[in-house]
Amino acid sequence: MSSEPSLRGRALGYLARREHSRLELEKKLTPYASTVEELSSMLDLLERDGFLSAERMVEQIVHIRRNRFGSRRIVYELQQKGIDEELISAVLPRLKETELEAARTVWRKKFGTAPASATERVKQIRFLMGRGFGTETITQVLDPRNE
Repeated sequence: MSSEPSLRGRALGYLARREHSRLELEKKLTPYASTVEELSSMLDLLERDGFLSAERMVEQIVHIRRNRFGSRRIVYELQQKGIDEELISAVLPRLKETELEAARTVWRKKFGTAPASATERVKQIRFLMGRGFGTETITQVLDPRNE
């Protein structure tokens, strides 16, 4: 008897640690699968039995990333993980609702004060853009009249 975990055992081990998208699991398990068909059917079974869920994956990423990143960055991450565009579109309105407050929170934590110079303003804009916030949101955050 082999001490190596089965393909299903490996998949469940990964899923026990955190949610994974189908694409992520596929990439991690490909070296251990004897055939592509075996891997695909095992992933289908995990989805059918509720162990592998794209919806839970989206919820987890949104929950974890919302306090640190803008919707653009979160959407990009979901796309990289192979999440279906329909699921991304479904969560987008909720992300947009909380976008401004999330940007203000991130900005306050990093800077806390309005930019004193053009150089400082550019630095703050670049930081917020890197975090995935849109230009319109950044303008609202940095506008002193919106405090």
